[in-house]
Amino acid sequence: MKFCSACGAAVALRIPDDDSRPRHVCTACGTIHYQNPNMVIGSLPEWKDKILLCRRAIEPRLGLWTLPGGFMENGESTTQAAIRETLEEANARIEIGELYSMYSLPYINQVHLLFRARLLDLDFSPGIESLEVRLFGEAEIPWDEIAFRPIRFSLEHFFAERKQGQFNLHVGELPPTAYPI
Repeated sequence: MKFCSACGAAVALRIPDDDSRPRHVCTACGTIHYQNPNMVIGSLPEWKDKILLCRRAIEPRLGLWTLPGGFMENGESTTQAAIRETLEEANARIEIGELYSMYSLPYINQVHLLFRARLLDLDFSPGIESLEVRLFGEAEIPWDEIAFRPIRFSLEHFFAERKQGQFNLHVGELPPTAYPI
């Protein structure tokens, strides 16, 4: 950041009074510009014994499979974000269930939240960010083509817990690795 969004003057990186981290502070008006992690919100849409996955039409990880999800917008709740992202990426209508997983990725300033969800019907199709959307049973999941670690871990937990008949909330912090995101 080079300029203040409030007045247009230059900003400097410094630790404001009563703070412990360097922030972009306007040299003219004193506005402190906080930069916080992005929330990536999605759903784990279920239909009977299958899960809806989307093949990505955009980077990162173009062509690989993921659950419908994306960045939360200002002014929406986490459940609204999950519903919107599922509609945008898969043209699918869902009923939101409980929060299923939350993974912090501090090395890229993201927090990923996934909600279990129930597909309301089979009227789905690729949205603008998807090349293809499809229902997969556990044995059909393209495990070597899953785009992101939080998605892979959530799917692995889901299928293991479904066999046990009990689902738990999964919380974790993922370190950087050679495996993208």
